[in-house]
Amino acid sequence: MTLQLDRRQPLHFIGVGGIGMSAIAGILADRGYDVTGSDPRDNAVLQDLRNRGVRVFREQNAATIDAIRSGTSTAPLVVVSSAVPPSNPELQAAQRAGLAIWHRSDVLAALIAGQSSISVAGSHGKTTTSTLVATLLHATNHDPTAVIGGVVPAFGSNGRNGAGSLLVAEADESDGSLVKFQSWLGVITNLELDHTDHYSDLASLITTLQRFAKGSQQLLANRDCPVLREHFDASYWWSTSSSEGVDFAALAEELNGDSTLATFYENGQAVGQFTLPLPGLHNLSNAVAAMAACRLHGVSFAELRQAVEGLRAPGRRFDYRGTWNDRQVVDDYAHHPSEVSATLAMARLMVTSGRSPLPEAPQRLLAVFQPHRYSRTAEFLEAFAEALSQADAVLLAPLYAAGESPIPGISSESLAAAIQQIAPHLPVAASSDLEALADAVALHSQAGDLVLAMGAGDVNSLWSRLQERQDPGATVPLAA
Repeated sequence: MTLQLDRRQPLHFIGVGGIGMSAIAGILADRGYDVTGSDPRDNAVLQDLRNRGVRVFREQNAATIDAIRSGTSTAPLVVVSSAVPPSNPELQAAQRAGLAIWHRSDVLAALIAGQSSISVAGSHGKTTTSTLVATLLHATNHDPTAVIGGVVPAFGSNGRNGAGSLLVAEADESDGSLVKFQSWLGVITNLELDHTDHYSDLASLITTLQRFAKGSQQLLANRDCPVLREHFDASYWWSTSSSEGVDFAALAEELNGDSTLATFYENGQAVGQFTLPLPGLHNLSNAVAAMAACRLHGVSFAELRQAVEGLRAPGRRFDYRGTWNDRQVVDDYAHHPSEVSATLAMARLMVTSGRSPLPEAPQRLLAVFQPHRYSRTAEFLEAFAEALSQADAVLLAPLYAAGESPIPGISSESLAAAIQQIAPHLPVAASSDLEALADAVALHSQAGDLVLAMGAGDVNSLWSRLQERQDPGATVPLAA
């Protein structure tokens, strides 16, 4: 059953500062809904929501539920995400009060159903691709509404209420809730097993994405992905490896560390060249998907070619934080072996080509990686080790549990051992905590290094921790 939103009914978001929750809350507030939320944190996202008229409570308890119920004749609708546990006191108080409680995906499904929508799903690249779609539509004066799982540089926010006819949404497969979405255009970037806490095997993930595809009026999919090629019947296909047998393609003419020159094809015919200011083949695939979605909406290639030149990746996607003592520090959300491998391959291109979007082309790659979830690390231990062996040195943060119980024998130390089995001479070390990790970076990095911090946990605090430290001086080599 699809949720029907009513402007007369207030909405209350438990954990409103979350990346998925805040986007929806902000859009609804901009559209004139009475929106409140709770979150114990205090950051720029929450301040932005306050500025847009959202009343934010710092406490998550029964008193907050009492407060949102007072002064209104219509019982509020309570919105939760998968991150809100059943033990949450505020959620329990809402249940006792008999309030209607819906998942954030239900509210997003209502927004998607309310206008022509493009929903972007897939194991990797969905945040970047949905960001690129929204940015290209914005740059070509189509003024989209956007609900993205990352900060869109063109908007300075993860959510935007546009006046145009289209809504662009990131469709997260992690909990299976994307099957609720009924979109004008569904986009699937690729598919491989992940979120093993929710999916028992690849077949169950495929089944879920097939339901998402069936709910879309049209499906645009990546022909280069063998799983999609075998199990999906797309309305339109794209590729970065061949222009034959696909509706859209972008073939690289030049791959550099700071950009890619490519030729765009439609139905096997070359349309024209464009320069993508995001390096790496994975970003070229994301870009051709975004361009294809825009072309299906009627945006001309001439408009897109100009708009592509201004594209920027979303926050935490090869996000340059600054230079610390001649070491360039980058933060990236990569937390699956394929993502780690693609990110390191892109960084290696910067070393070998001598060209980079960073202030200087790096001379060496120091990978700083934080495993995310015991279940994912156990499932992909060898694949993570293989991916990380592309670096010149590897430092591992403590495993980020994300609420999971430990699995015996699975840790950052076990990943370090797996890396050294594959690459015995590669310098590798695991740190006991984040402070020790920052100390290790200061000790073992070199001038000219790209310090590439990857992971979906709290490893993104590395930059601020490094800023608190003095010049490391002479470095000591890691023991191989």
